[in-house]
Amino acid sequence: MKNIFFLACLSIILFTSCRSKNLYKIEAQQIAITDSLKTNKSIEAFVTPYRIQINKSLDSVISFAKDTYSKKDGQFNTAIGNMMADAVFEQTNPVFQSRTGETIDLVLLNHGGIRSIISKGDVSKRTAYKVMPFENSVVVVKMKGNKIKDLVDYLVREQKAHPIYGMEIILDDALQLKSATINGEAIDNTKFYFVATNDYLYNGGDQMTFFKPNEGLHELDYKIRNVLIDYFTKKDTIAPMIDNRFIQKTQ
Repeated sequence: MKNIFFLACLSIILFTSCRSKNLYKIEAQQIAITDSLKTNKSIEAFVTPYRIQINKSLDSVISFAKDTYSKKDGQFNTAIGNMMADAVFEQTNPVFQSRTGETIDLVLLNHGGIRSIISKGDVSKRTAYKVMPFENSVVVVKMKGNKIKDLVDYLVREQKAHPIYGMEIILDDALQLKSATINGEAIDNTKFYFVATNDYLYNGGDQMTFFKPNEGLHELDYKIRNVLIDYFTKKDTIAPMIDNRFIQKTQ
């Protein structure tokens, strides 16, 4: 009798549950984000102190730019691109050396990754966020000399001011490769080189497919943006220049 009572109760519960489920109705509405939306005062009151503190930190002056620098300033290398490549080497090579005992041979970033100019005058953390708004981090790839030549071929084909450090590329009158060296020496097909880049390019971004396969990968957990902030903080004044790291020499 108890079992019959239990089964009867269970049936009623299941039936009620099934009926109650059918009573739910979900409706969606698209709400456009416009000036007509009212501010939630309690949320705004909670967020405001944090916003003030963040803006204060971002706008604090950490360096001074001697001039205005843009990625459009040069054909094969630019002052802002050279500065970024130099900054990556200067800030990450000590980290890499402490972990591996090795030295970074060259740095390669991408022209398209430079998202803003650096204006003449005060430089702040916000400047770094504007130049590099992405979350890209530095990685160091161990590559053999023949793969480095694929990297060089890519740069020659692109003929774009992708930021580089540690390498010198010279094109001839016909914009073909005349010479390519790393730290003043010819590229050795049998030698291993350590190339610092970012995780986006390592994974094939901007069609830079030459990083794979490779001889090893080191993730430094150091964002390019933080590299710039640390670099700016160390420099009282930044005054990068267009130089001879990637040029065309005509007769």
